[in-house]
Amino acid sequence: MTDRQDCITLNKAALAEAVVSKVENIDRQSAKVLVEEFFEMIARHLEQGDTVKIPGLGNFSVRQKVARPGRNLKTGETVTISERRVVTFHPSGTLNARVTANLIRDEEEEASTNER
Repeated sequence: MTDRQDCITLNKAALAEAVVSKVENIDRQSAKVLVEEFFEMIARHLEQGDTVKIPGLGNFSVRQKVARPGRNLKTGETVTISERRVVTFHPSGTLNARVTANLIRDEEEEASTNER
């Protein structure tokens, strides 16, 4: 397995540029509005407690966490962590399969490189 920890940031501007490059007859401003509205729609539904399913990517859902005891690591003092709502993401089977396929291919490439 590789120790590669690639991390890319996909900001809204980069996503809008990708839309402009892939979709004919769309200008940057329209692509920016499209990307903004896409994320705003997801956020609105999550605020309402809905689950958002994006086929091929996964599901975003809101989970209620109950209050629980915790500890301040600096002082050792026991504190209560308040109840809250958190957003969770569960990848789709399609996304999992793609990631796993790439992982297997990377391991095979590394093994063949090490044999040389």
